[in-house]
Amino acid sequence: MALIVQKYGGTSVGSIERIQAVADRVIGYLNAGHRVAVVVSAMSGETNKLVALGRSTSARPSSREMDVLQATGEQVTVALLAMVLADRGYPARSYLAHQVAIHTDSSFGRARIVGIDTERLRADLDAGVVPVVAGFQGVDAEGNVTTLGRGGSDTTGVALAAALRADECEICTDVDGVYTADPRIVEDARRLPRITFEEMLELASLGSKVLHPRSVEFAGKYQVPLRVLSSFEDGPGTLITMENDAMEQPVVSGIAHSKDEAKITMSGVPDVPGVASRILGPVSRAAIEVDMIVQNTGADGTTDFTFTVKRDDYERALELLRPVQAELGARELAGDNRIVKVSVVGVGMRSHAGVASRMFDALAAENINILMISTSEIKISVVVTEKYLELAVRAIHDAFELGKAAAGERV
Repeated sequence: MALIVQKYGGTSVGSIERIQAVADRVIGYLNAGHRVAVVVSAMSGETNKLVALGRSTSARPSSREMDVLQATGEQVTVALLAMVLADRGYPARSYLAHQVAIHTDSSFGRARIVGIDTERLRADLDAGVVPVVAGFQGVDAEGNVTTLGRGGSDTTGVALAAALRADECEICTDVDGVYTADPRIVEDARRLPRITFEEMLELASLGSKVLHPRSVEFAGKYQVPLRVLSSFEDGPGTLITMENDAMEQPVVSGIAHSKDEAKITMSGVPDVPGVASRILGPVSRAAIEVDMIVQNTGADGTTDFTFTVKRDDYERALELLRPVQAELGARELAGDNRIVKVSVVGVGMRSHAGVASRMFDALAAENINILMISTSEIKISVVVTEKYLELAVRAIHDAFELGKAAAGERV
């Protein structure tokens, strides 16, 4: 008998029919002898509606009140699922964050979990009652309702599994696992039966939409076995766990891509100490996240400084840098918000040479120019022109033969 925490996203609970299907799934686990705690998101689209409603009242609504408003979405789904389970003869009890309680800091809209009280949940589980917990929300030390931001329900599920010391945390969503690439782009993309926390964190950070990086980071920190499953069909999904040194790791496990990219170049900057800080300082103070950075020094004593930001931050970053360009006497300030980032990830890259050249050869064969490169121990990222995104992903997927199962792999 295992203790399992299941998290269901917005599409999984998007209608009464789907909530009933979730209840059927939970009941199946209960009948198999497992103990189950459930975390749910708001119904699909509900949080966006609440945000729009709040913003319609004020140009700058209070972040505290916006959290109170957004947290109501999950209140609906926890109550409905608990009702359906009880109606079918399986005792269930709904919980909002303050009832558990899920303690967070006071960063409204992006709060971080600092602790979870599990006494009431353990009592329910021991009594055969299914606790149905609202995801995405918490409560701070002052008793204020907080929300966890993007991917918050995944984070709630993993944090709850860690606090309860669950045998597994299942993220039940609209996909049946983690794939070697986006199946909408690569026809022979393959579901991975297993992947390491480290690889999944890189893939999530580099653009894979299956899991939010915060939830993967939390799972890895507390060593919570994490499984991504489809809410709509049976299957083993993808298990995300610690690296097993006894297993031969594939050189590359998967490919991630991100369209949310823009690059900015300040050319002809004096090549003197502190220039990078003077360029990036105003950007950092505006809370604009910088990703890749490339600096090229010329023979004339000047340098070209290029970095990438999110597309939504592109115009703002250019605006901030115009006075910096004048102060430094830089020759030109230019940018491009029609670029994408494509990355290969694999823990096997640590022990294999030639991964970069193989990737670059695949792109060169398709006449795709590389604009920027970034590497780490287990990933290589390149920036290319947006129109080459799908071609680049397919070419790299083919080059590493990711459509073929590794020897001895059970799909």
